[in-house]
Amino acid sequence: MAGEIVVIFDFDRTLIEDDSDRWVVTNMGLTQLFNQLRPTLPWNSLMDRMLEELHIRGKTIEEIAECLKSMPLHPHVIEAIKSAHALGCDLKVVSDSNMFYIETILEHYGIYECFSEITTNPSVVDNRRLRISPFSHSPHGCDLCPPNLCKGRVLDRIQASTTESGRKRRLIYIGDGMNDFCPTLKLVERDCVMPRKNFPLWNRIMKNPQLVRAKIHEWGEGEDLARIMLELITNESALKI
Repeated sequence: MAGEIVVIFDFDRTLIEDDSDRWVVTNMGLTQLFNQLRPTLPWNSLMDRMLEELHIRGKTIEEIAECLKSMPLHPHVIEAIKSAHALGCDLKVVSDSNMFYIETILEHYGIYECFSEITTNPSVVDNRRLRISPFSHSPHGCDLCPPNLCKGRVLDRIQASTTESGRKRRLIYIGDGMNDFCPTLKLVERDCVMPRKNFPLWNRIMKNPQLVRAKIHEWGEGEDLARIMLELITNESALKI
């Protein structure tokens, strides 16, 4: 049954068509400064510095939000998310973006309420300036993930929560990046992973697919993602061990 399925989405270049951080950098005129500072700062600090620069230039939070709302999201993905939610699936986002970006985009496309949980870097408004901080400041000891967020640890928690009732729910993990490989390794035989073809996660899996216990279902564009995800949800035989 669909109610026994948890679907976990990465955000950038998976749920949405592009990278939300780079979208703001490019479309709000920060490319030159970004390229200058990129070698000197960790990613979260760099993004916070970009938002500081926007504040210095007089750009408002509302203007940043309008920029984010122009981010493309495939219409088939929108409809698939609504369908999966209506079928009773538990939908979650685990992303190295930030809460303001994700909430703004999901609300704009009318699918924010479809998700039960968003795990990402926190954002706050400080004196009319948007600020981003790391999800975690503590070392997590995982060399597959960036220092601020181990997605594998997040998946451990999700897996533990799905078994509290005594029923082990199936997971579908959808991602594209290298930081999606760690949670992929946590999946078990009853689960599925959907790596985006020719992106870093897919490339890493294809080097040694025997490391992955979950069933592998690759996808290329948003239309593929939507179709395959709904097939996995509605076709029980595709998810059986």
